[in-house]
Amino acid sequence: MAADNYSDKDRQDDIKALHGMGYAQELSRSMSKFSNFAISFSIICILSGGINSFAQAISSVGGAGAGIGWVVGCLLSGMFALAMAQIASAFPTAGGLYHWASILGGRFWGWLTAWLNLLGLITVLGAINIGTAYFFAGTFGGMFGFTGTDTQVVVFVAVITAIQALFNHLGIKVTTMLTDISGYLIFATTAVLVLACLYFAPAIDISRLWTFTNFSGDAGGGVFPASDNMGYLFLLCLLLPVYTITGYDASAHTSEETKNAATSVPKGIVSAVFWSSLVGWVMICAITLAIPDLAVAAGQGWGMFFGTMDAIMPAGLKTVLYLGIFIAQLLCGLATVTSASRMLFAFSRDDGVPGASKALATVSPKYRTPVAAIWTSAVLCILYVLLALSIKLDGTSIYVIVVNSTLVFLFLSFTVPLVAGLFSYGTAKWPNPGPWAMSAGVYKLVTVLAIVGMAMILFIAVAPPNERVLTVVVGFIALALVVWFAVENRRFQGPPIGDAVKARAAAIKAAEKAVGEA
Repeated sequence: MAADNYSDKDRQDDIKALHGMGYAQELSRSMSKFSNFAISFSIICILSGGINSFAQAISSVGGAGAGIGWVVGCLLSGMFALAMAQIASAFPTAGGLYHWASILGGRFWGWLTAWLNLLGLITVLGAINIGTAYFFAGTFGGMFGFTGTDTQVVVFVAVITAIQALFNHLGIKVTTMLTDISGYLIFATTAVLVLACLYFAPAIDISRLWTFTNFSGDAGGGVFPASDNMGYLFLLCLLLPVYTITGYDASAHTSEETKNAATSVPKGIVSAVFWSSLVGWVMICAITLAIPDLAVAAGQGWGMFFGTMDAIMPAGLKTVLYLGIFIAQLLCGLATVTSASRMLFAFSRDDGVPGASKALATVSPKYRTPVAAIWTSAVLCILYVLLALSIKLDGTSIYVIVVNSTLVFLFLSFTVPLVAGLFSYGTAKWPNPGPWAMSAGVYKLVTVLAIVGMAMILFIAVAPPNERVLTVVVGFIALALVVWFAVENRRFQGPPIGDAVKARAAAIKAAEKAVGEA
């Protein structure tokens, strides 16, 4: 890891930028550039989404879903990352998405973005930890009588989420130490997995990676409905990379805890997406090439990763790999708690949560973390998991529906500030770019491509068998509109701007004194 060259002037520049947006330096600014990268890299965690959802690549268009589909999906996520990085450099605050949408678009757009992002982060935390529970059931669960029943999964998720919250409670230095380790662990475990897959593969047919085969319906284990439309099936295979390569907003959410945030945060966002995309592509291609019989594996549906490992991998090596993947998935959830809690903290300090904002915006003087926001995020995750696994619709767990809704909520929360930024760039709302910036023309092109990508993501997220997702999303937005016009339009003021920033000077000084910063 590179040496930390963070001078007193750098620190004062970071604090001055934060004061200029009307906020106190209450959180501990101790994250290095690598740590900011690592927290997003840990949440993306190709060993979580890339493993648990691997079947989505194959049970649509076969090997081309890995060789070609992953690349296309990562390009979509890459456009979002680049456009977000440009804004993050200019506005380096915790809960970045909410703040960007508010400043660049207005109070309503900021408020809507906050709720979309919070809902997405809480549910994706639940999805990650449920995925970890099922992974544990399929690997080490037999030794503990853990078969993955709904009750066992809820208890498992409750325990690991509480542990993840506890480490977050103890301070950002503890969290970043673990996410730094996670970054190295993901690289190392993936490297061993790739080499092992290629070494133990019965035969390697590289043409698999660009060969389209219809494995929909029963041929693909029922992962996707049967269809003769290969174009439609190819779009469905993009769910794997698009769902996996997300969570990089964590770098923005931890801006106030990152040194030289205006440059470190955008670099963290872009680097996390680039390396996750590249290493993830190598990984899923290696797994695809190692499958002894692609048709047989496709028929195993969601179990095809385990089926492949059981077929080719020596027991001892398989156990080591499973242990590395399991630990990486646990740390993925830990980093997601960090992201969700900072979003909730940032929104609450601007009174975004009626009746609870003061408590949720409180920072522990001892640990310099938003303790109430951390534990609230954890409790909401556990409640979501309990709900998701208990409600059945036509025999289908609502979890399946909400997981796909999560994808839409997250990317909508990304898109709102990007659209606002596109129209505000170069105006009084955003007169100058930050120190990390693309040219105006390139930035606008990238943003337009991201918005087009959002349309594609929305289509594939609500396409069969996920038709109910559209109902969930439209229902949430309709409810949000009712709440906004009935209550929040008169109550919620948004982040401070103009004279409101100057009026906070005394409050900023008092807040920093309370946590020992001043």
